[in-house]
Amino acid sequence: MTKALVTGADGFIGSHLTELLLEKGYKVKALSYYNSFNNWGWLEDIPENSNLEVITGDVRDPHFIKSALQEVDIVFHLAALIAIPHSYYAPDSYVDTNIKGTLNVCQAARELGGIRVINTSTSEVYGTAQYVPIDENHLRQPQSPYSATKIGADAIAMSFHNAFDLPVTTVRPFNTYGPRQSARAIIPTIVIQIASGAKEVQLGDLRPTRDFNYVKDIAKGFQAIAECGDTIGKEINIASNSEISIARIFDIIKELMDCDIKFNPDIQRFRPEKSEVFRLWGDNTLVRSLTGWQPEYKIEEGLRETIDWFTRPDNLRKYKHSIYNL
Repeated sequence: MTKALVTGADGFIGSHLTELLLEKGYKVKALSYYNSFNNWGWLEDIPENSNLEVITGDVRDPHFIKSALQEVDIVFHLAALIAIPHSYYAPDSYVDTNIKGTLNVCQAARELGGIRVINTSTSEVYGTAQYVPIDENHLRQPQSPYSATKIGADAIAMSFHNAFDLPVTTVRPFNTYGPRQSARAIIPTIVIQIASGAKEVQLGDLRPTRDFNYVKDIAKGFQAIAECGDTIGKEINIASNSEISIARIFDIIKELMDCDIKFNPDIQRFRPEKSEVFRLWGDNTLVRSLTGWQPEYKIEEGLRETIDWFTRPDNLRKYKHSIYNL
């Protein structure tokens, strides 16, 4: 039985990945960010499982991380600060968590005998597409402090492969959506406001395009990459190989929720002009050729499941629809 550590397991993608790994027979050590409330984030929604061990701590602490990696075969490193708007106000914390946290994971994996590392990147490292679809050779453009720290974290991870032969793979998911996502993301933002009875939906720029992927597809992509030895030493996109504008997403959600609500441009939701990533369309050729993975969910199917989850009263009340979440 493979024993995996999942950092950031209490978050959106991390909790779905934890569920999938348990379903596939992994023994999972799930790292939740320490807090005095002893709250395990979205891991609270996962049923008890004899193969699941929840631990609490912080990836910024190298001593804790080395302890957490004891007797582990593979680490899925997802822990990160990811909110782009907040990175404008608190960039130092992003350096500590994203870059130093990744360094701590790689250093501990090396010292403990070459543990397999699946490092999580983001499509934001590419910035606005210079060509489409965006393959793994596309230049990196740090258009926000967040993306800059993820570029740095990716470089740290791959340096451990090149310098020390650590079995590292960097997984680069494009825009992920689905149940449990933060309200700061565009799809939950729209759904939550409509479901809460808002008269107008407050949104930022509707012109950018994104490559949206349902979270269950993304989790399966992580598993496929981790179980393929040929992915070691590579940076790999997980993408749908398509793009859709935010404006079109808004229209589809309105259709699925059977409403004709208008949107109101909210200036605080707009990124600085040079920071906005206007186009993302990911090439998934490499992941398909290496692992056979391809997305199973069409956008309408994934949105239906997402809307169904967010509109359940017990889930909707967990979100503050009237507050812009950085």
